[in-house]
Order: sequence, then C-alpha cells, then structure tokens
Amino acid sequence: MGNKGKSSGILGSVIVLVLLILLIFLSNVDNNKLSYLENIGAKVTTPVQKILSDISNKIKGNSSYFSSLEVLKKENEELKNKNSKLETELRELEVLKAENKNLQEYMNLTEKYSAYEAIPAYVINKDISNYSSNLVINVGSKDGIEEDMTVIADKGLVGHIISVEEKSSKVQVIIDPASTVSCNISTAEESIICKGTLDNDQIIRATYIPTGAELIVGDSIQTSGIGGIYQKGIFVGTIKEIITTNNSIDRYAIVEPAVDFSKVNTVLVIKK
Repeated sequence: MGNKGKSSGILGSVIVLVLLILLIFLSNVDNNKLSYLENIGAKVTTPVQKILSDISNKIKGNSSYFSSLEVLKKENEELKNKNSKLETELRELEVLKAENKNLQEYMNLTEKYSAYEAIPAYVINKDISNYSSNLVINVGSKDGIEEDMTVIADKGLVGHIISVEEKSSKVQVIIDPASTVSCNISTAEESIICKGTLDNDQIIRATYIPTGAELIVGDSIQTSGIGGIYQKGIFVGTIKEIITTNNSIDRYAIVEPAVDFSKVNTVLVIKK
C-alpha cells in the first residue's frame, strides 16, 4: 500500500510539472507561431470530426435505412410473384395458340377432304430418319382405326397405318425406305412407283417410268389408286429433278414430298 501511494504521488508530480512547462512554453510563443500550431491542429482534427459526424448521421439514419430496406424487399417479392404469374399466363397462351392452330388445321383438312369419310388425329411422336420414318398418332382401335388405312395431311399424302393399339397407331410415311406408293404423273397416264431412299429423308424417288412417258420438272405426282391401300388422286409431291442414264429404262426422278414430315401435327385417317 505504501509503495502504491508513493508511485501515485510521483506520477501526479510529473503531470503537474509537464503542465507548468507547457504553460511557460505557450506564454513565450508569439501569436504567429501559435496560429501556425492552431492550423496544424485544425488540419488534424477536421477529418476526424468529419468521420465522427458521418458516423453520427448514419447512426441517426439507421431506422429509416432499415425501413427502406424492408420496403424494397416487399416490392421485390411482389415483382417476383407478378413475374411468375405472367410466365404462367404466357405458357397458357402458347398452349392455347397451339391448340387453336391444330383446330384450324383440322377444320381445313375436313373441308378440303370432305369427300372422304375420315377420322381426325394428332401426331404424338415422330421417328424420322434415313433408316426408318414413322409417326405415332393419338387414335387407335377404339376409334375405328385399322391397318392399311390411308393417312393424309393438309398438303397431301402422309402414309398408311402399319400397326394399331387401343388408343394409338403407327404410321409408315412415304419417305420411309420400305414405303412403296403407286402413282401417276400429271402429264402422263402411265403408273410409276415412288419409294423412300436411304440416303435422304427429305425426298422420294420415282422409278419404273415408262420409256414413252415425257417427264417435266414441276410435274405433280398423285396416287394412282393401284395396290389396294391408297385412294386415287391424293397429292404426293412435285418432280424436282430428272436423272437420265444410258439405258432409258433405268431413268428416275427426284420427287419433293408435298408434306413436311418434321412439321406435320394434324392428320386425317381415311376409312376404307
């Protein structure tokens, strides 16, 4: 206890001494030097005061800052909900547009082929390649579908039914390499054969062309009605190129199908 009191007394004496020396020093400093010291002090203390003032203002404004933040969060949630609702409405609109398009195609089909007794159908699956070209439609035996029925689209011939389930059927399209269709050329009476090709799933090949038949690029090809599957007079496609060989018997023509099989969605199945 004695040592601690003694140390405190010494420290107090030192502080008093320093203060006396400082007062004596300041009393002997002229005004110019004092102003210089004041300026230095001001330069040091002003930035500190500014920082302290900014901190004080921020502390005072905290309540309004957090209040604004809550408002922004609420508005953001409302915008998210509105955006989600708009996306749902847009999807529903696209579905309605697709359904309306299919309905319009169906109406066009039934009007165009009113002479046929037919069953409307939609394509529900596609397998289009160089090796096999088939469609699956949403009607089957319960709808009266049978094998070998002709299938047509708005632009022309699609193919024929090759297998039937209760609620669906498979269609072999005319660009399938295994497909064979007996046809007529618009400028000739003789029958020809149109087949799919292995090297191109966008065309069919017209073969067995009679030597006396005159082919012209742009001629249209229709079904001949021969063969027991396809009715007569259904549009198949248009001649795009004529390939001649040394032997006139071997000549053939490249036919562009009337139907774009990658885009066909609505078809009619013609009853026998």
